[in-house]
Amino acid sequence: MESSDEISEIIILYVCAMANKAIRRLIQLFDFSQKINYKTEILAGLTVAMTMMPESLSFAILAGFPPLVGLYAAFIMGLITSVFGGRPGLISGGAGAVVVVLIALMKSHGLEYVFAAVALGGLIQITIGLFKLGKFIRLVPQPVMYGFVNGLAVIIFMAQLQQFKTVVNGELIWLTGTPLYIMACLVALTIAIVLILPRFTKAVPPSLVAIIVVFLIVLGFHIDTKTVRDIASVNGGFPPFHIPHIPLNTGTLYIIFPYALIMAGVGLTEGLLTLNLVDEITATRGDGNRECIAQGTANILNGFFFGMGGCPMIAQTLVNLSAGARARLSGIIASLTILMIILFGAPLIERVPMAALTGVMIMVAIGTFEWASFRIINKMPRQDIFVGIAVAAITIWLHNLALAVLIGVIISALVFSWESAKRIRAKKYTDENGVKHYEIYGPLFFGAVTAFTEKFDVVNDPAEVIIDFKESRIADMSAIEALNKLTERYRKLGKVLQLHHLSEDCRLLLKNAEPVIAVNILEDPHYHVAR
Repeated sequence: MESSDEISEIIILYVCAMANKAIRRLIQLFDFSQKINYKTEILAGLTVAMTMMPESLSFAILAGFPPLVGLYAAFIMGLITSVFGGRPGLISGGAGAVVVVLIALMKSHGLEYVFAAVALGGLIQITIGLFKLGKFIRLVPQPVMYGFVNGLAVIIFMAQLQQFKTVVNGELIWLTGTPLYIMACLVALTIAIVLILPRFTKAVPPSLVAIIVVFLIVLGFHIDTKTVRDIASVNGGFPPFHIPHIPLNTGTLYIIFPYALIMAGVGLTEGLLTLNLVDEITATRGDGNRECIAQGTANILNGFFFGMGGCPMIAQTLVNLSAGARARLSGIIASLTILMIILFGAPLIERVPMAALTGVMIMVAIGTFEWASFRIINKMPRQDIFVGIAVAAITIWLHNLALAVLIGVIISALVFSWESAKRIRAKKYTDENGVKHYEIYGPLFFGAVTAFTEKFDVVNDPAEVIIDFKESRIADMSAIEALNKLTERYRKLGKVLQLHHLSEDCRLLLKNAEPVIAVNILEDPHYHVAR
């Protein structure tokens, strides 16, 4: 009973803390002494809502979810992360990268298990944020970022080509004849407005103007073309509270935990990479750990309020930034707009032409692509070019952003290890006392062990040998084992090998390994080795 009371107290304290943060953020949002362009933020939020709805609906239908599950996710993710997230300007919603992970669970066990997995995934994300593990996004190299962004741009563009198809007798086929020409012309008009309008005025987001103009043209001339209604109905009520109807036992945990873990990893990877991208665009710094906690909180709410889960969305974030938004208000406006459309505006929004939204998203894809990567490709190391192309190809082929980034990081780490292993050097000399010295340069780790061992002439060396680590360090167990074997080889020939100028951390590493190794360490002053 006491443990239950303690848990309840922790939950109450957490809710109070979140409410306190929300109040402070709302005060900041409506403090007119701050330099926030409210008109820009509101218009940007409306534009983001228009581009987010069809994507959330499409992915919900793709996964076999009820269409409103996608819109509820867009509202919940957008609102929570805009208020509590790691940085202003970041837009979250029902992202396809997360939904794709849950399709198999939906087919095998149904929607209730999906909601449970989403909530558990959110809990995992909060845990990662609380333990401040979001900082590991710094380990993603720039070539991986180039490949990730370029691959994502291609995916966004290719997804828009689906709007040039229609269903005939249950089969998806390309548009032909007049419907194709109408669709192409409206998309071209949308792109033209987005490109040309900023030359005359930047007072309103060109994407929003393009959507409104194309909508009015289609409405005024009664043009027959695909609309939002052709994807799904967006009419509904407020997200209902819903406890997933699943057995609460270890069997259920065994089923949902793998999906929750992968979903949490994919969401955080895409989210933190998007945060990094926004940092570069805006020349500001976000908080990755706070973003993890906000994203986790939003996903827990998704699990209990009929949402399919999600994460930050690069395309919508870029729409938001290109519209001039730099504060949290635009994300809040976007999410509230989606809620208002669900409650009241469905009849109007369902008549918006898909051509307008397709044109906007094509421009987002073009803006997302890192064209600078082509400009500097002949100046990049060959291994970096390979990594960038590999990440882009995996992103496009598998549509698995987390896996693409993970493979890119692994390849980069292996390349770095190989290059570092080749750089280990040894300066050799014999002093006036007949003692042979080996001054080692470069870290001694698993990749450098073979090259390190080959530098020693055990048979011809004198009776006393010193290895100087002043410009090196012992990095791992492979290095320790190499020193142990080298010491043993000298000992068998009646010679003494001693280690000199070890830094404090290297001494500690060797001391901890004493039960399984036997090396000789010269006593000397403490040296701090540069890392």
